[in-house]
Amino acid sequence: MAKPYYRVETFTSQNALGYLVRRLHNLMVPCAEAQFAGEELTFSHWVALVSLRDGLTHTCADIARHMGHDSGATTRLIDQLEARGLVARHRSKKDRRVVDLALTAEGKAVAKALTPRMVDLSNEVLKDIPASEVTALIDILKRLIERFDEIQPVQKTRSAR
Repeated sequence: MAKPYYRVETFTSQNALGYLVRRLHNLMVPCAEAQFAGEELTFSHWVALVSLRDGLTHTCADIARHMGHDSGATTRLIDQLEARGLVARHRSKKDRRVVDLALTAEGKAVAKALTPRMVDLSNEVLKDIPASEVTALIDILKRLIERFDEIQPVQKTRSAR
């Protein structure tokens, strides 16, 4: 086992993993949203489209968890994308209670057309950081996500109480 990184005696919020990730998120989202200012689709719409395109999500509930939104807000977001012909809903063949989502051909085209905005923003933010460090950072973030997925507390249902 590796030596613990943090110690109670020297722990500060400015160096806390959670604080730094949250601060980064809070700074990144307004910059990302600004890339979609004046457009019909928002940054949230794009995130939903790309998460479907990349297979990260398959249902409205998946998107809600992925984006940290409540299910009602996510349903409205998907309704908007469906009304624009970008997303289609299909009853799952495995479980009829589940409604799967899929990008339409137009949804794929729109996701592709909007992606350069986020690529440009990302490249602007990373321009002074060597590619090897960016690669290492991405690897570490993926490993942290994997680890937090592993240690997530099991949600207790009412019947288990």
